[in-house]
Amino acid sequence: MHDLPSGQWLWRALLEGTQAGVALLDTSLRFRYVNPALARMNGVPAAAHVGRTIGEVVPGVDAREDVLRQVLADGLSRETMTSGQTRADSLHARRYWQGSYHRIEDEHGGVYGLGAVVQEVSADRETQREVERARERLLLLDAAAVRIGSTLETERTCQELCDLLVEVIADVATVELLSLTGDGHRPAPDGMLRLRRAAMAARPPLAGKVRQFGVAGEYVDYQPSAAIPRCLETGRPVVSNFGSDESLRRSAPNPERVAAYREAGIHSGMVVPLSARGARIGTVSMVRAGDSPAFTEDDAAVARALADRAAINLDNARRYSREHGIAVELQRALLAAPGDPHPRVDVATHYLPAGATDLVGGDWFDTLALPSGLTLLAMGDVMGHGVEAAVEMSHYRSMLRVVAGEYEGEAGHRTPDRILRRLDDLLTAAGAERPGTCLLGLADPVRGDAWFANAGHLPPAVISPDGTVGLLPVPPGPPLGADLHGMYETVHVAWPGGHVLLLYTDGLVERRTEDIDDSLDRLAGLSLPQAAGPLEALLARIVHRLAPDAAEDDVAVLAARAAGAGPAGPFAA
Repeated sequence: MHDLPSGQWLWRALLEGTQAGVALLDTSLRFRYVNPALARMNGVPAAAHVGRTIGEVVPGVDAREDVLRQVLADGLSRETMTSGQTRADSLHARRYWQGSYHRIEDEHGGVYGLGAVVQEVSADRETQREVERARERLLLLDAAAVRIGSTLETERTCQELCDLLVEVIADVATVELLSLTGDGHRPAPDGMLRLRRAAMAARPPLAGKVRQFGVAGEYVDYQPSAAIPRCLETGRPVVSNFGSDESLRRSAPNPERVAAYREAGIHSGMVVPLSARGARIGTVSMVRAGDSPAFTEDDAAVARALADRAAINLDNARRYSREHGIAVELQRALLAAPGDPHPRVDVATHYLPAGATDLVGGDWFDTLALPSGLTLLAMGDVMGHGVEAAVEMSHYRSMLRVVAGEYEGEAGHRTPDRILRRLDDLLTAAGAERPGTCLLGLADPVRGDAWFANAGHLPPAVISPDGTVGLLPVPPGPPLGADLHGMYETVHVAWPGGHVLLLYTDGLVERRTEDIDDSLDRLAGLSLPQAAGPLEALLARIVHRLAPDAAEDDVAVLAARAAGAGPAGPFAA
């Protein structure tokens, strides 16, 4: 231990007072001297080092002896990082040391040994790893922000989450959502919890093996001791490393799956909750199999962060789905029972809501037989989308019926412009929150005449028996309820027998990428053979031709044809 030149008390005070570990090793890399700081690091008394190699004193340390031998060989000083565990107690799962090594020569130039100065940097490494983990989580959250929640479709959002988890943290990932009351399925057995598997993803080697455990869309019943019910009950992640079949049996949905899980090589599982705005939505389940390492608490933190991000998107999707469903059902219910036209007028209507990711709008139509023998034809569109627009459009319809009844029997009953003006005044006085367009027609099937007035709507069209389409020049006035005190003009047209009047909303023709005149030209350019057939079939062909798959807005159309009255011949303004 004291193999230093005598009389060097000053150097001894310096070496033994420092907090850095200092050692002198001979050319065989055996300790000749260690200071107290290094003895404490190694958990071995200083005297017990002398004459022994590093591996004999601290066998749990990767001492990088290759680097030390290079220093002895060429005399170039080097720094290197070593790691492992010594015999001293430590809070770190793995310790790290930064060492500086230089060759020591005697006065004749002979190699005496190796000098080492070692400083523990475990805390710095932990901090660095935390920074790296935080950076990785931020990158994952950035990826999640881009890849999860690209639509307002619940199943697609769940699948996006599963796909990302399989890429970064799991061999298999599934999303289970809490079943809704009254979903039409049989109730779960007593004591069991039922969830719907909304999405599933697996690495290619496992895809075939895990298919036996179910597919997306199925309902799964879980025993009370399973990991998923425990996760939902506590609201915290559940990490399970299945060291025994008994532990796997407790965490599985049911004990019968244990053998299949083992056959698939599953050895570790993790469940994290999906919750947003204080409400439970479901869980995310992940497993690892084969050579993959077991899940750790760090993995749970990453999965929880991704699940929390996805839960907000899922909650938005579910809220949207509920509102979209209510709005669609309300609008369909309101449009399902238009008024009855005159017995000598055939009428057909068709309503097509926009895609599942778009809220329905305020499209509406109505027909009403008036005592004078005229039939009121109306097509409108209230500004906005969702439940509020659907409710507002019902107000427009109801008010129109009242106003039309007021004008029945008056001398001006063939002037729909007066009805629009009165309706506009009433809506403005009532403080209508949503302006709306309205195309109003009064059709006389006996005389073969029709009168139109337009409040900001697209013009009506006429389809002749040979299938040609023409647009009627009905100038638009201001929308209703816009407080513009608009003036409207009535246009009279002849309505020969066999000709079809077509009223429609902008969803049928309008496209964001083209001018409205081009959209109307597309309608006018249609050729509709067999236009004399049933009106329902005619409307179906029109919608298929102009809005075949995914209309950008709701589509409402109304067709009216005089039944065996009026002169034949071309439509004339």
